[in-house]
Amino acid sequence: MIILINGAFGAGKTSAAYMLQPMLENSIIFDPEEVGYMLRRIVPEHIRIGNERTDDFQDMELWKVLTVKTIKEIKKKYNKDLIIPMTIYKTGNFEYILNGLREIDPELHHFCLTASESTIYQRLQKRGDEPNGWTYQQTLKCTEALKHQQFEQFIDTEDKSTDDIVNIIMNQLSIYQGTY
Repeated sequence: MIILINGAFGAGKTSAAYMLQPMLENSIIFDPEEVGYMLRRIVPEHIRIGNERTDDFQDMELWKVLTVKTIKEIKKKYNKDLIIPMTIYKTGNFEYILNGLREIDPELHHFCLTASESTIYQRLQKRGDEPNGWTYQQTLKCTEALKHQQFEQFIDTEDKSTDDIVNIIMNQLSIYQGTY
């Protein structure tokens, strides 16, 4: 099984993933941002090709390719369910990764955590992100793009705790036990 938890920066993806992981006995968390950080170190901006010369590693073609290949190898080698928290709002990247994940494991579940821009800003501030920093600058375009139907299944996190979000995910996975 693969569980992709999508949403804007500050929506609660990583918190939900880390709370969910101990509840799913045979699971590990894979964060595709690590692939992006590695690529930034290996391929400096001045070497990148045209539209890859941005401050977003998801604009690097290799990011989506290596993300899918890494997930495939992890699944093959360790035979674990994967929980993947990641903001993926660009249609091309999302479709490529989703299709790749389906080929790796047909039991793929995608959840998109949503909240208002003001709630996202409050959460970013609470976790210590720099006001007007990169994550703040991404909020409007992420929240707008992630409203599109292709990003379903939506979970509105507006007035929900991480416990609430994880309970919704567990219910959707049909493995909710009632107690933890």
